[in-house]
Amino acid sequence: MKYSHLFAKTTKQPPKEADTINHKLLTQAGFVDQLMAGVYSYLPLGLKVLNNIGQVVREGMDEIGGQEVLMPIMHPKANWVTTGGWDKVDILFKVKSRTEKEYALGMSEEEVVTPLVMSRVNSYKDLPLYVYQIGWKYRDELRAKSGILRGREFLMKDMYSSHTSYEDFQRFYQVAKQAYLKIYKRLGLVAKVTEASGGSFTDKISYEFMVLTDAGEDEILYCTECDFCVNVEIAKVKVGDKCPNCKKGVLKQATASEVGNIFDLGQKYTKDFNFPVTLENREKVYPYMGCYGIGISRLMGVIVEKFNDETGIIWPDVVAPMKVHLVGLDLEDKKVNSQAEDLYKKFNHEDISVLYDDRVDVSAGAKFADADLIGIPYRVVVSKKTTDTLEVKRRDQKETEFLQFTELVRRIK
Repeated sequence: MKYSHLFAKTTKQPPKEADTINHKLLTQAGFVDQLMAGVYSYLPLGLKVLNNIGQVVREGMDEIGGQEVLMPIMHPKANWVTTGGWDKVDILFKVKSRTEKEYALGMSEEEVVTPLVMSRVNSYKDLPLYVYQIGWKYRDELRAKSGILRGREFLMKDMYSSHTSYEDFQRFYQVAKQAYLKIYKRLGLVAKVTEASGGSFTDKISYEFMVLTDAGEDEILYCTECDFCVNVEIAKVKVGDKCPNCKKGVLKQATASEVGNIFDLGQKYTKDFNFPVTLENREKVYPYMGCYGIGISRLMGVIVEKFNDETGIIWPDVVAPMKVHLVGLDLEDKKVNSQAEDLYKKFNHEDISVLYDDRVDVSAGAKFADADLIGIPYRVVVSKKTTDTLEVKRRDQKETEFLQFTELVRRIK
């Protein structure tokens, strides 16, 4: 992609209402545009990042046997009345049609996935089963804030598992937990697993995956020596206490942002929709369900909160919108211009995504500032000074190197 053709250019000034790093940088760098509080348009570079995060999550779910589906955003009122959610869930968006029929905009998918899955399950032989989707969610938040960390419209991965026994659910919970930790590690994040209330979804304890960030909205206590972590709201311990798990570490408090969760749904939804299954001994049981969520758009915001400096974003390679930011200098010189165009084509031929700053009337300083703000992993400079080697700089490093094209391709791949 050439910068001169890019739909959304960088801007010097952050939005006046921006109070978090992700809101400021994502807007300035041309990744998102705020339509109203909690609702954003994802621009070309932003959508690429969103899709890359989604792909990492998708691969993690496929690896543990998940099957991807795509469910409706608009749900019939009857399904939510059946589960009791229509009157109990205060963040549910409700809409009425011209025919006076009422619908809900999906804030979660239990009311849809349960009848969808169980109507196709005939016996115990069809279970366990794991289906997931990556789709948009809508929640009537009173205070949408922190950029894309807390929105009224957001992209999320939901997976739902169905089991013939609670023991099998517990087995799969451990599998899913490890898959989640692997996903966050691939994204360059370290997530802590906390216990928390199930909130609107269930009265059981849920498990939340938290990443430490000042822009977060949760307060957690974590052990300095082991993996123990708990949300302050339900904690029976306090800052400075010895860890109740390992008995060695001391508990510290930190601000964190939730990037995923696991809910034990029990048999609530299969009972609500009256979907029992027949076991081998002909006994009928209501399957146990689990819900596993990862906030895709929220992860994008958290990554920016974690990976940035005073000049802009520093995208991890796996989610970056492009691999290379090609900066052309002295492009009024026909020889340099031709060299830069050839290099742009060579990157594309090698299937290496590249953003080529082909602007002729912009200073080197302005181009470098834009490259730092956008945060693509490799900056490659072509100018009168470059000969048979390329001036290469990693966004997360200060040193500049001079590399042959083939060597650079090997590093990137």
